[in-house]
Amino acid sequence: MVNHKGFKETSIINRYIIDDMLHGCFAKLPLASTSVIGESVQKVPIRAFTLGNGTNRILMWSQMHGNESTTTKAVWDMTNFLRSDEVLAKTILNKCTLMVVPILNPDGAKAYTRVNANEVDLNRDAKQRTQPESVALRKLFDNFKPDYCFNLHGQRTLFSAGQVEKPATVSFLSPSNNAARDITPTRIKAMKLIAAMNAMLQEKIPGQVGRYDDGFNDNCVGDTFQMLGVPTVLFEAGHYHNDYERERTREFIFLALIEALKTIATDSVDRFTTGDYFNIPANGKLFYDILIKDPHLANPKIGEGLTIGIRFKELLENNLIRFKPEIIDIKKLDGFFGHRTIECTDSKDFDALKSNKELYDLILQAEE
Repeated sequence: MVNHKGFKETSIINRYIIDDMLHGCFAKLPLASTSVIGESVQKVPIRAFTLGNGTNRILMWSQMHGNESTTTKAVWDMTNFLRSDEVLAKTILNKCTLMVVPILNPDGAKAYTRVNANEVDLNRDAKQRTQPESVALRKLFDNFKPDYCFNLHGQRTLFSAGQVEKPATVSFLSPSNNAARDITPTRIKAMKLIAAMNAMLQEKIPGQVGRYDDGFNDNCVGDTFQMLGVPTVLFEAGHYHNDYERERTREFIFLALIEALKTIATDSVDRFTTGDYFNIPANGKLFYDILIKDPHLANPKIGEGLTIGIRFKELLENNLIRFKPEIIDIKKLDGFFGHRTIECTDSKDFDALKSNKELYDLILQAEE
């Protein structure tokens, strides 16, 4: 298995990744391999680059949603690996040609929002293509004529890998290409590729890979490209333990990308089955960032037997992301889990809660 540390792009870390931060990354590439595929609403160039010269053509794009940056980091880690002297890297580049768009939505990335500068979700604009970013991606798709598409996204911390106490650190989807969700040859190819990545990831994060919902929406880019006959894989970079900056998750996305490329390059897709894909548990929504149990001991206005469920709101402050706690639920939360659980009946937990002024004040102000 590839050692991620040797290829991690250290110039881009944490959650706030914008186009200006990528100048050094692009500068390391041959000028002839880079291109501008269009402009954003605010006239920021949308940059892309190619790698390899093989017959398997793979198009991938990241930060279609500007606040989903983990896969952008992993893409540059992947690029460092592919430009190395590793035998596997040379094999991949001999068999594959990659077209990579690191940030499709540079305006959204700068504002740290899901949408673009016109407040349009680009992943709901595949059909009408009202936005310049959507037009640029579709034109690239038509011109490049990929054999595979990798649609690279990020996933919130609430998702579980099934109905168990395991976070969905990585999730995948072979999107539907019609309302009936038929298992077409195009979908099958994407499913088998996902199965290959899952088999590898189970060695690193057992039980922490999920399968994203395949409800059909022809306004979504993945569904559209799947409809057009190109096997498309949705990647979702999720949560790993206390890794809110998603630095460990980027490693798992990096490993998944390399595994997918290796599987394509070695013509090994058919070693896997659709059954392997459907054995991946469907995503649940069982996690809170923090659970406060027996909060009535801190705030008597809250009834006994209830639990407070808190999720973080991500705020851009001084070019960093602050995770602000917000109360989502105050009720019996049996069957739900916390990435952190505070038991108010435990004196150490209770003291830790009181020492966190922002969190403790939030609990004191809470009412059922």
